[in-house]
Amino acid sequence: MAADSTPPRRVLYVEDDRVAALLFTEALRGVPGFEVEVAETGAEALQLAANWQPDLLVLDAHLPDTSGPTLLPRLRALPGMAGTPAVICSADVMPDTDRRTAADFAGYWQKPVQRDRLLADLQALSGWTDR
Repeated sequence: MAADSTPPRRVLYVEDDRVAALLFTEALRGVPGFEVEVAETGAEALQLAANWQPDLLVLDAHLPDTSGPTLLPRLRALPGMAGTPAVICSADVMPDTDRRTAADFAGYWQKPVQRDRLLADLQALSGWTDR
């Protein structure tokens, strides 16, 4: 919990690579005001998001049962999730055609995500600096 008693920001990271998930969660460990949950599949993400209500979605581009761009509208269709910001994350260099597919995302992170960039982008997301 943050030192000012504000509820922590909930980050749902949907990632099937356990090493990438560990690196991401470790990058936020010790940073006040953030709580991270990891889902390994789209189905698991939908169930977790419905019960946990994340403030930010970080979606791997390639999942075992779906893709990040396909999963995003399904997550945003859940009650209270319509305006939840989302970032797409992939080890791929994202060509322009894929960038158009990811137009509903607030950003794109290439794996491995650098901690400084992660923290800066989290602060830059709309509404996150006022809480």
